[in-house]
Amino acid sequence: MKLLQDILFGVEILEVAGSTHAAIPNVYFDSRNVGKDALFVAVKGTISDGHEYINQAIENGAVAIVAEELPLTKPEGLTYIRVNDSSKALGVIASNFYDNPSQKLNLVAVTGTNGKTSVVSLLHQFYQSLAIKTGVLSTIVNKIGFQEVPSTHTTPDALSINKLLSQMVDEGCKFCFMEASSHAIHQNRISGLQFKGAVFTNITHDHLDYHKTFDDYILAKKALFDSLPSDAFALVNKDDRHGLNMLHHCEAKQYTFALKSSADFKAKIIEHQFDGMLLNVDDKEVWTKLIGEFNAYNLLSIYATTLLLGEDTFQSLTSLSVLTSAEGRFEVCRANDGCIGIVDYAHTPDALLNVINTINKIKNNQQLITVFGCGGDRDKSKRSKMGQIASELSDRVIITSDNPRTENSDDILNEIAQGVNPKHLKKVLSISDRKEAIKTACSLANEGDVILLAGKGHEKYQEINGQKLAFDDKEELKNTFNLLRK
Repeated sequence: MKLLQDILFGVEILEVAGSTHAAIPNVYFDSRNVGKDALFVAVKGTISDGHEYINQAIENGAVAIVAEELPLTKPEGLTYIRVNDSSKALGVIASNFYDNPSQKLNLVAVTGTNGKTSVVSLLHQFYQSLAIKTGVLSTIVNKIGFQEVPSTHTTPDALSINKLLSQMVDEGCKFCFMEASSHAIHQNRISGLQFKGAVFTNITHDHLDYHKTFDDYILAKKALFDSLPSDAFALVNKDDRHGLNMLHHCEAKQYTFALKSSADFKAKIIEHQFDGMLLNVDDKEVWTKLIGEFNAYNLLSIYATTLLLGEDTFQSLTSLSVLTSAEGRFEVCRANDGCIGIVDYAHTPDALLNVINTINKIKNNQQLITVFGCGGDRDKSKRSKMGQIASELSDRVIITSDNPRTENSDDILNEIAQGVNPKHLKKVLSISDRKEAIKTACSLANEGDVILLAGKGHEKYQEINGQKLAFDDKEELKNTFNLLRK
């Protein structure tokens, strides 16, 4: 329980009506959860406006309201605080309510279109291997040490973030690595947090259904770096043409990493196979179990981050060599006859291009069969682009369902197929049922061929018409291998 005046410390307040000396047991932004003597923050969301539920919050026991608009008549005994941006205020309030946990550990944010999950997962794995307790906030799962806490969003809401960070502090975590999605940055879910550093991986075509323009998407990512304090570090991928843009107006200490240009941290791929790759990192060779150029970037960013956090070069390179891929990121499965299956989360044009190019560089004369789809109720403009990429760079393509959500699966498949050049149509099949598509791919494959299952990765479900149905690409692939390729 905290005094309201302490919870409001650092909030940009425009007007106060009532006393700020009340003891507050809980803070909420969902009126349905409000209890006795609580503080309710009315946030304007993408779907609903919390200001419409202030009366409900009061009926449920709220004694203090933070909002961007105050009512003309204010009941006795209630405190109203007017702010310019209640979503931003919520971040500061949440931090104060949980005793500013981000100041008590080393919090590093990772943003970008691709690589966020891999980088934070691998950083967690890195420090856990050194017996240093570490937290993670990621798409796949949140972690406090080895304890897993289910994740529902790429970046949770401000209250959930601070509650988790507080638990990490209580459990003795020294570091926390978190994904900072463009949605979360734009919605001020990370407002009030104190970062030790931030990492930019890359930026490509994604989430334009939300941000509307690519420029807005870039600006959302950049806002993270604009907010860093001068004693933090900002680490960006210099090979990405928008990497250096992140550093404009950034007051933090600035560093770059790259494979193809001069940078503070450099790496080069010497050799790669389906079992791993040999890297030259800052003129030192290291064998890693991860595969592909995109993973070379991920590993280089991890190497740089750990050095910026105080690790020595030898320890960092040694630990890099034992890291294993995050679940659903270029996971390799082998059939008894040598047929290779690869499960990967690639769900954007750029990510699909990266994983297919990686496979084509490693394989010899084997056939590549790509099985993929696109999610429903998401950016439609990327569908035909992914159809074009897959059909041009694969020997066979099977377009199938991903998470159609409320859309008709066949309509999505047709939109993907529109990107296929007529000369490639003969090597493209459309099979809506994902299980059947995987079975067909395994039937078409010859000994030693490569099957890529893209789009789902770590997800163990399909979302169809509002229902989450159990479905695991990796398990389906293994079962089909055992059935058809004994």
